[in-house]
Amino acid sequence: MASIQDIGLSAAINLMSAFAFLFAFAMLRLQPVNDRVYFPKWYLKGIRGSPTRSRGIMNRFVNLDWTTYVKFLNWMPAALQMPEPELIEHAGLDSAVYIRIYLLGLKMFVPITLLAFGVLVPVNWTGETLENIDDLTFSNVDKLSISNVPPGSPRFWAHITMTYVFTLWTCYTLYMEYKAVAIMRLRHLAAESRRPDQLTVLVRNVPPDPDESVNEHVEHFFCVNHPDHYLCHQVVYNANDLAKLVAQRKALQNWLTYYENKYERKPTNRPTTKTGYGGFWGTTVDAIDFYTSKMEVLAEKVSAEREKIMNDPKAIMPAAFVSFKSRWGTAVCAQTQQCHNPTIWLTEWAPEPRDVFWDNLAIPYVELSIRRLLTTVALFFLIFCFMIPIAFVQSLANLEGIQKVLPFLKPVIEMKTVKSVIQGFLPGIALKIFLIILPTILMTMSQIEGYTSLSYLDRRSAEKYFWFIIVNVFLGSIITGTAFQQLKSFLEQPPTEIPKTVGVSIPMKATFFITYIMVDGWAGIAAEILRVVPLVVFHLKNTFLVKTEQDRQQAMDPGHLDFATSEPRIQFYFLLGLVYAAVAPILLPFIIVFFAFSYVVFRHQVINVYDQKYESGARYWPDVHRRLIICLIISQLLMMGLLSTKKLAKVTALLLPQPILTFWFNRYCAGRFESAFSKFPLQEAMVKDTLEKATEPNLNLKEYLKDAYVHPVFKGKDFDRPRVVDEEESNPLVPTRRTSQVTSRYNSEASSSNTATPVANKHTGSPGSM
Repeated sequence: MASIQDIGLSAAINLMSAFAFLFAFAMLRLQPVNDRVYFPKWYLKGIRGSPTRSRGIMNRFVNLDWTTYVKFLNWMPAALQMPEPELIEHAGLDSAVYIRIYLLGLKMFVPITLLAFGVLVPVNWTGETLENIDDLTFSNVDKLSISNVPPGSPRFWAHITMTYVFTLWTCYTLYMEYKAVAIMRLRHLAAESRRPDQLTVLVRNVPPDPDESVNEHVEHFFCVNHPDHYLCHQVVYNANDLAKLVAQRKALQNWLTYYENKYERKPTNRPTTKTGYGGFWGTTVDAIDFYTSKMEVLAEKVSAEREKIMNDPKAIMPAAFVSFKSRWGTAVCAQTQQCHNPTIWLTEWAPEPRDVFWDNLAIPYVELSIRRLLTTVALFFLIFCFMIPIAFVQSLANLEGIQKVLPFLKPVIEMKTVKSVIQGFLPGIALKIFLIILPTILMTMSQIEGYTSLSYLDRRSAEKYFWFIIVNVFLGSIITGTAFQQLKSFLEQPPTEIPKTVGVSIPMKATFFITYIMVDGWAGIAAEILRVVPLVVFHLKNTFLVKTEQDRQQAMDPGHLDFATSEPRIQFYFLLGLVYAAVAPILLPFIIVFFAFSYVVFRHQVINVYDQKYESGARYWPDVHRRLIICLIISQLLMMGLLSTKKLAKVTALLLPQPILTFWFNRYCAGRFESAFSKFPLQEAMVKDTLEKATEPNLNLKEYLKDAYVHPVFKGKDFDRPRVVDEEESNPLVPTRRTSQVTSRYNSEASSSNTATPVANKHTGSPGSM
């Protein structure tokens, strides 16, 4: 374990890095030229505008008011001033609840830290076990951990007691937070203004019909089975190829704009480019003429692809967005089974239009199970194969590994300062670098699984990232050896021995996780607020692509909260805090600093910067709660494994009820609150419908929903929109092209009454007359 000096040096490096980032941010945010980078949300809301020319050229770029530099840190208290209800209205419930996760960390770990330092640290410090072991190298940090308590000592009763106290307090805070978030969500749904997804369901796996197209089949089914509430529907087109062409056209337009701006600045010289890939090789040609001709060719391809989609029946997928006249009717459809065959006519609440992941709507439903099975297998191998590079880098990020690979550096490594940097800083930064590419890989895997909303893609990616962190970052960092040696070790030993294997190594890795917290949680969060990449990209666009105020508005990159990576990262800190609370409490203050600092930073970001891609109404909270429960159970099992190696096998049995009671607690919370995140009460739906009819009696829902769920590539001015089928414009008798038996209650009334053989209605599932 590293010494106090090593940890101190690492803390100094990371604190200086964090302060440098914060100072740079404080200075850059004051400059008018960077206003759209650090306050883009206010521009998107129309509250801020570009500086007027009357201020002078210099004032439009540089802040010359010296008094603002004196108060350059006033953004911190300003970030905390907005009350939570205003924050929800301004940034959305997703963002407000996300910030509460950091606040939950403070509520949970501040009392735990006080108890741990008041009870367990004195018990550990006075154990004097390490001092009595010959030829053992240790530091004062080790004396603060449970390793300094002699095996079989009655001192362990303090650890057992505090483990129960920590568990009870953790469950209490989780319960209160679950309750609070559930209430916030129900209030949010009750007060939320009208949105298309409140009146729309997504229907998938529409069965084929030999007599009707998908369009007609959907209309017929819902006119028959939801006659009083069905309004209209929009079938789903496979427009993925068209979307790719539109994206290519946008990229070409950017290049054309760049060269046109360049020519306007120097009219005497026509810009040139090369015809090869990226303009790096090939024949030199006139750039404006080259990209203009490519735009014309691409426009013809786009037009042809659009015509193909609109006229090809195979381009229509067996899915549709079906809208209803009321929220009550929508809730009934979304939350009930539509057919006796549970694999067809599958309905669910439609994502809000900006939340739809259109690419996956084109995936046939029968493929989804296969895709998800293959993705699960791929994730398993990714997790364990990723241990190989991590283990290799970690082996180089310590003294022994570097001396073995680069023996000529031994004199340098043995220098006190260099040694402290390697032990206190290098392991954490090495692991951080290796995790950079992981979120992209996991998001791609989630997209392959076929989920149809961005919010659910984030939730699935977060689940994968969480388990990756548990296995690779936590277990992989604790247990030495290669990935396959670890896997073989786990497979060969009985499951009851795994907690012992991991538990023994936990105290020895406390300082590694301290360095990781400082690199990722201190300096990393400070770098987040600086926004280096958006800053550079904005000024490049502003220099080469911007012509008008509208272009300048589009050049902004407000970013968004990345739930797929940030949530699991927070939960990893919860895991570390719960595991080390009774083992090595020295870790807890570093975790508290992370939660406090992150709370301030992200409160500033959601107020001033982030523009969320979607709003799910905190639907992700049950996943957050469940993963925190998993962290708690892991900490309990590892504590049992650790104490079983301390000649306390019988006493350890006293901890066995903990994971059982924690599991029961999770089931109770799910039964008590989870329905608020998956279902919309019919009573609340009726209340909102009644109020809307009273306040807006002349509301035209048909017009409101007309373009809500049209694929984005059809919403441009150059495209004709696909027709939205409206029930009111259709024949109320629900005509079909079917020449077989009667299939609806409408035309069954007109059929002959003297037949005696009942035939099952294919839409209603009830007998009809022939």
